[in-house]
Amino acid sequence: MEGYNGRLDAIQAGILRAKLKRLQAWNQKRREAAVRYHELFNEADVNATTPYEPSWSRGVYHLYVVRVQNREELQKYLAGEKIGTGIHYPVPLHLQRAYKELGYEEGSFPVAERVSSELCSLPMFPQITDEQQRRVVQAVASFAAEERLVRAGKKTLAAAG
Repeated sequence: MEGYNGRLDAIQAGILRAKLKRLQAWNQKRREAAVRYHELFNEADVNATTPYEPSWSRGVYHLYVVRVQNREELQKYLAGEKIGTGIHYPVPLHLQRAYKELGYEEGSFPVAERVSSELCSLPMFPQITDEQQRRVVQAVASFAAEERLVRAGKKTLAAAG
């Protein structure tokens, strides 16, 4: 069922009140980290779609989500490199139980369904360093290079067979 619960206990409220003073600075640091990720991915030979930010908006990059073709394999590879990832939106909105009464079914929004299987959240936090981001992008690029080698090998085998 669709719903919201915004209640906090006193301890949570106190912690958040203290953290609120840092929110603007943390948002700015995440924006700067997002710019670095954009630049690093533009330099790398990687088939990943990075977030788009229209000129009329300003993201806070609570998450840095990329689109990739082989998400599960990439996540396994990055886990092997001790790089954490996440999947924050695994089910498109129209397929969630809370919205079943709207009558949509699988195939109603094929683009949303395809994209939901391609989204992968990379490490993002205000204190992330340039070195850490370089390591993430280098690992994604290494994975992409290995994927290309595997695909090329399959094509060679198919042509020879």
